[in-house]
Amino acid sequence: MPKSRTHIDQITTDIIFRKFIRHLRFERRLSDHTLQAYERDIATFLHFICDHLGKPLLLADLSALNIRDFRSYLAYRRRGPLAISSRSLARNLSALRTFFRFIERNWDVKNDAISLIQGPKPSKTLPKPISPKANKQLINTETSNLAWITARDRAVFLLLYGAGLRISEALSLQGGDYPFEQSIYITGKGKKTRLVPLLPVIGEAVAVYVQLCPHNWAADTPLFRGVRGGALGPRSVQKTMQNLRAGLGLPETTTPHTLRHSFATHLLAGGGDLRTIQELLGHASLKSTQIYTDVDISGLIKVHASAHPRA
Repeated sequence: MPKSRTHIDQITTDIIFRKFIRHLRFERRLSDHTLQAYERDIATFLHFICDHLGKPLLLADLSALNIRDFRSYLAYRRRGPLAISSRSLARNLSALRTFFRFIERNWDVKNDAISLIQGPKPSKTLPKPISPKANKQLINTETSNLAWITARDRAVFLLLYGAGLRISEALSLQGGDYPFEQSIYITGKGKKTRLVPLLPVIGEAVAVYVQLCPHNWAADTPLFRGVRGGALGPRSVQKTMQNLRAGLGLPETTTPHTLRHSFATHLLAGGGDLRTIQELLGHASLKSTQIYTDVDISGLIKVHASAHPRA
């Protein structure tokens, strides 16, 4: 039911923002990572518009924003002190549209200008996997003078390359998840749970790590630990990968997520079908998985160009 004009004029953007974030957290049940991105994007927008208009914002102010206001904000994000890439800007604009749809549903207040704004078209970037040989070399390289840390890193890398897990998924495993069977349930983006088959080598690597690890854990504590016993963080894994790629001569694009890209690309090259790879990766849409077909074709084109006598 539409709210009265007087009531609308009294609603602050702080109230709207808090309700929006609660909606994303408890009704749409977005992942923590996605929720943080929405919070950051919308908070930055509201702060900019407040400065832009030179006054505290109310709901009526949001409904009155015009195309120039939105373009000023996008220009600020593109070239200002918090400059972001075209891809991030497109995501930012998508978050704004979601925010204004939420306002329309809850207060029957519509802003027509937001639907007229066109975001940048980000250039298509293909995943950059590394070869099976490079993956094997990376996984088998010592990462520390401490045997248990090398065993831990090898187990984590095998989960990324051997099972296609995201780094956040691998590090979310708890003591209660061990010992591993032939498969394991993983909860990924959007709280979507999938069944992931595990190669025997993965279970063996985790078993070696568990045997060597000096820290004790319970069923509800992290499986993978840092040096001092706390939960192993993604930054630590990224730093390890950075050191390894320098020593092994791997490209700068080699990150923990590259192992997941390699998993998908090598499965496809080995005859895996897209639907199966989609399920293994936990992609909500087949479109997200199809990008690996472009990687495979790109590799074929390079081989053809380098090997054909008329190339």
